[in-house]
Amino acid sequence: MRLLSILASPRSDSVSAAIVDTFLSAYRRRRSDLVVDTLDVWKEPLPEFDGDAIGTKYKGVSGVPMSAAEQDTWDSIGRLASRFRAADRIVLGIPLWNFSYPYKLKQLIDLSCQRNMLFTFDGKAYGPSLAIDKALVVYVRGQSQAAAIQGQQSPGFSHLSGYIEFWLPFIGVREIVTLPVEHTWDGRAADTVAAAKLTAAELADMF
Repeated sequence: MRLLSILASPRSDSVSAAIVDTFLSAYRRRRSDLVVDTLDVWKEPLPEFDGDAIGTKYKGVSGVPMSAAEQDTWDSIGRLASRFRAADRIVLGIPLWNFSYPYKLKQLIDLSCQRNMLFTFDGKAYGPSLAIDKALVVYVRGQSQAAAIQGQQSPGFSHLSGYIEFWLPFIGVREIVTLPVEHTWDGRAADTVAAAKLTAAELADMF
């Protein structure tokens, strides 16, 4: 069993990472054959997805010859995608930043989610390249849906979860398990995090 663990927070005391760690500890006890591939988007040397990289992408998916520098970039993109392709399960720990996800996570998705790597396209319809039974997504935010936003209704996790929970099935994840965690900045933080860790450990038994 190979599990790809994607960490999206740069903080050493990240709540999302701590909850993922609790889940993985419990999952290791259940699966003695577990191999965890940790992909920390802040420590991984992700290529910039700039104009040159986008040009390389179009050459890559079209089979057009590349320069040596372009081939290096395309190979780096392929290595990222291969980590998804090798996984039997995926776990993501994602903090809420301005009602969305950290930009480094989007960079990883933009780099790795390429035609004939994580998805297919036959000119008419898209299809997944992967066949992964389950993914766990841990969403963390400091406040909650109840926190007032002057003149607006709080979107909760919808800006974040809607995209992630579209993208995962798009590449071939069959079932998504979610663990939303709120109140990690206020007086309820200790109890909230403790409860989330208990839930994470319980989810490991069904994953």
